[in-house]
Amino acid sequence: MRAAPRPVPQPLRHLVLVLGDQLDLASSAFDGFDPGHDAVWMAEVAEESTHVWSAQPRIVMFLAAMRHFAAEVRARGWALRYTHLDDEHNTGTLAGELARAVQALRPQRLILTAPGDWRVLHALRAQAKALAVPLELRDDRHFWVTVRDFAAYAKGRQSLRLEFFYREMRRRHRVLMDGDRPAGGQWNFDADNRERFDPVAGPPPVPDPLSFAPDAVTREVIALVRRRFASHPGALERFDWPLTRAQALAALDDFITHRLGDFGRWQDALWPGRPWLWHARLSAALNLKLLQPREVVAAAEAAWRAGRVPLRSAEGFIRQILGWREYVRGIYWTQMPAYAALNALGAHAPLPAFFWSGDTDLACLRDALTQTLRLGYAHHIQRLMVIGLYALLLGVEPRQISDWFLAVYVDAVEWVELPNVIGMGQFADGGRMASKPYIASGKYIERMAAGRYCAQCRYDPAARTGPRACPYTTLYWDFLLRHEALLAANPRTVMQVNNLARVDEGERRAIRAHAEALRARP
Repeated sequence: MRAAPRPVPQPLRHLVLVLGDQLDLASSAFDGFDPGHDAVWMAEVAEESTHVWSAQPRIVMFLAAMRHFAAEVRARGWALRYTHLDDEHNTGTLAGELARAVQALRPQRLILTAPGDWRVLHALRAQAKALAVPLELRDDRHFWVTVRDFAAYAKGRQSLRLEFFYREMRRRHRVLMDGDRPAGGQWNFDADNRERFDPVAGPPPVPDPLSFAPDAVTREVIALVRRRFASHPGALERFDWPLTRAQALAALDDFITHRLGDFGRWQDALWPGRPWLWHARLSAALNLKLLQPREVVAAAEAAWRAGRVPLRSAEGFIRQILGWREYVRGIYWTQMPAYAALNALGAHAPLPAFFWSGDTDLACLRDALTQTLRLGYAHHIQRLMVIGLYALLLGVEPRQISDWFLAVYVDAVEWVELPNVIGMGQFADGGRMASKPYIASGKYIERMAAGRYCAQCRYDPAARTGPRACPYTTLYWDFLLRHEALLAANPRTVMQVNNLARVDEGERRAIRAHAEALRARP
């Protein structure tokens, strides 16, 4: 039974807008909130699940987290106008629900922490203007760097690179620093964090991440999503994500205590049927703002300084939060909206239909896709170097694969997903974000999974043509042939291009023909 809401004050001074990825009671939108004169607005709308064909776990993640947050708002005694997805008069869009709220409540002003999605920001701005009500946009304090600060940092630089930005962030915020020098005498321990599992013994024992059984609120959402979005992909039998601030903090402590110690060592390793390994499983809680990045980084650094985890693990994890996460947000907001349409490599192949089912005979790709659809999760190497790599080598149109990534992962919000896919995964921005295309043959996947995928696959990762040729390997060599001039001009890929000198004209023709056949029937 839904609790009776507190009456909205009349006259209403401020209507504070809270979006589905802004579930933070310390948000700037609440600065100066006066329960006697202000109210909160939240809305579940179908548009946010259908503008890309969102998978069921992602839809449940957002809606259930929103409903739990709404309960916290009500517990504070604040007036809340909350539209449920199944409310009779729900217009189905954020702009439509905002119009209904403004017309009913007549606020003097709308207050909004800057959204993470360019589309949402401009829709709400346009609607506020049409309604003739002032919209006050406030900085998102969740991040270390404002969009203005990143724009100033980027101004005049011919290229942007994570490593230099990350070092500046470490210095500025005194993270993993010993005086003016980086802890341990070096900035980056990535070269130490690429170990692979023993091909026979497999991964050492590691506790599974803390899980959270769905409560009554979440079960209600699961039933709603199964009914309302029955045609959408994904499964909900194992939905166990943290959905509240308290659960997110417990998940953080669980990671720091049980898995951060070996995270660095094994962070890039793959193993069939083992989705979690040493990974944090915190990105969804961070992106919904249930966790603050400062507290996550502080917990990791404190564990290292206390001698509980090695520096290479703490640094590798912190780089993802303080470095990469801030960097991609800066790229997104300084490059949008044109960034979403970039296609520097001229890729126009359609996204294979099996991305929505996992029905492929490539063992590594099948494992990553079916895991994604079952759990709404894959770790960064599965996303970049299994799923993203296949799309890049096949030549999938970048916006199609970007929309897929946005649709299927429970942690997917556009400011972080789009640059990761368009810039890093597909090199569609021509190098604005990353210094090279992340390309590899099937041998890379064989190596990172200690051969376990290839042992159960019909394809040979060493073969580039013929009936047993691994599609990754064929498409890799075809990619080198198609983009030889571009790759030869890049110092980081020139050695890969030089390997083409060993491929005679006859085999080049065979590679191209085999690649075209793969594109025709991927």
